[in-house]
Amino acid sequence: MRHRACWTEPVRLSAEELAALSARAYIHMHPWSASAFAGTLEQPASLLVSEADGFVLGLVVLDEAEILALATDPAQQRQGLGRRLLQAFEVAAQARGAETVFLEVAAANIPAQAFYSACGYTLSGRRKGYYRHADGSRDDALLMRRALT
Repeated sequence: MRHRACWTEPVRLSAEELAALSARAYIHMHPWSASAFAGTLEQPASLLVSEADGFVLGLVVLDEAEILALATDPAQQRQGLGRRLLQAFEVAAQARGAETVFLEVAAANIPAQAFYSACGYTLSGRRKGYYRHADGSRDDALLMRRALT
């Protein structure tokens, strides 16, 4: 099923703006640095869908897309922005030939799991102890995927 993007003014956020937004939004994980965003954006396979208050960043390689980061400003959460950005990412990924989208989410990040499930993503695997927290504890990564075709 194809989705139609619902916003009218896409904004290309800089690596610094993406890092600042992820620092505000990521409470379950360490935010990305500006240099990490810049390095990902330089890759030919990168795909960024963004607005002033949110973004989805991923890679499209052959028939698969991977979501690396999704964030919305905390003041804009639960208002549909994340869903619109995710749908726009899926449309753009499908236009590049992707048939499936996959992602990882921390097992402790229940709100993100619920969001992705509501958007049609299903659990497809688990990576034990994948995420390391500042206190030294570890959390599993849950693998989720969604078919686009």
